[in-house]
Amino acid sequence: MADLVYPPVIVAIKTLWKYLGLRFDFEGIENVPQNGGAVLCMNHIGYLDFALVGTAALPSDRYIRFMAKREIFDHKISGPLMRGMHHISVDRDSGTSSFVAALRALRSGEIVGIFPEGTTSLSFEIDELKSGAVRLAMGAGVPIIPVAVWGSQRIITKKQKPDFGRNKFPISVSFGKPFVVTKADNVEVAEAELKKRMLKLLDSVQSNYPDSHTGQWWAPARLGGTAITLEESRKQRAKEQDNG
Repeated sequence: MADLVYPPVIVAIKTLWKYLGLRFDFEGIENVPQNGGAVLCMNHIGYLDFALVGTAALPSDRYIRFMAKREIFDHKISGPLMRGMHHISVDRDSGTSSFVAALRALRSGEIVGIFPEGTTSLSFEIDELKSGAVRLAMGAGVPIIPVAVWGSQRIITKKQKPDFGRNKFPISVSFGKPFVVTKADNVEVAEAELKKRMLKLLDSVQSNYPDSHTGQWWAPARLGGTAITLEESRKQRAKEQDNG
């Protein structure tokens, strides 16, 4: 497929990173295949996660086709850009069409980026995963690549005031080793393996993060931060869903 929109968007994104003065630590790029399909599974802590992971993957000469909620595609500005970059719209009320679109992309050799938690984490911890990512990898016969991103929540995330000042935030992205699941595998077992790998990768990234987590709003309670716990996050999300 022709990629006329992706290159200029990358230039714009790189300009934004330069303006913000971000300090990048990208690891594991060798784990991103140079050809063929793959499912990229990332934790979700901020609204710029997809752009940061996409930037980290550029040395592989691959464009990531991200799955994102339909509302982004409905926006008059972001919509045409998302469609032009061949990202995949997800309708949470009817996910069949998006699943089929992602499956088609994978089978044609694309890398599809997914946030398997399905939403931004308020606790900055990895919550339970939805089965879509594993089922896609099984259906398309492609590997899963776990990814950990950290630091993006400090720029802009849910229920926090954005900070687009030139603060030179450290941003870490780490690509884990690919692993394969097959149609013969148990979905729940495969999900547990994916979560295990994502947790291990995130723990490594957090351990090597240059700034202290102690007392910081953007850090989980487990690391001495003041973010709400995973259990509190689940309660808040359930309450929001009940209120429509």
